Formats: sequence, structure tokens, C-alpha cells
Amino acid sequence: MSIESETQNQMKPWGKVKTWKKRWFLFDMDHRRLAYYTDCDERKLKGVIYFQAIEEVYYDHLRTATSSPRPSLTFCVKTYDRLFFLVASNAVSMRIWMDVIVTATDEHSRY
Repeated sequence: MSIESETQNQMKPWGKVKTWKKRWFLFDMDHRRLAYYTDCDERKLKGVIYFQAIEEVYYDHLRTATSSPRPSLTFCVKTYDRLFFLVASNAVSMRIWMDVIVTATDEHSRY
């Protein structure tokens, strides 16, 4: 599945990080993961989030990511060992990404 414009999300790992870094996300159903890159050409893989490691996906309604550039468009992907804060470009994009990740995580848990 490819969501072209929605792959341009920002990501910040858990903990005290002062700056947000732009990352391009790719929903990779074949490998059951979210892959993220430092550039839009997908040349440098920065990391992956495997569906099996995802515990929760939720809207950051408590504003946990206090330095978010767009708090109303921030959502969280919680894994066993890390909390990712992602910022979507718009509300529709955020909803699509959250739904796709939750659906993939649910599908993975069936197997």
C-alpha cells in the first residue's frame, strides 16, 4: 500500500529530544513493518517499526509531545521499547495513517 503525500510525517523518539526531524514513512505490508527514511527518495533507511512490536496507536490528546510543531496533528505509536510521536500534514492524513497502522497491527496479531 502506498500513501504518497502522507509519507511525509515527522518523528521524534521517546525521551528528551530538542528537535524534530523529518522522516518519510513507508507502509510495507510485505515485510509487515513501517520503514522510515531520512529522504523522500528512500535511499537511506533510518529505521523500522515492526507491526508485531506495536502495542498501541493513539491520538496525543494529552499533548505529551510538548514541543510538537502541530499538537492537534500529533499521534503516537507505542512499541514494546519505544514511543514514537508522529505529526501528520493534515487531519485526514493523520486519520488514514492511524487507521492503516491499527489495521495492520490487528491483522498481524491474527497470525
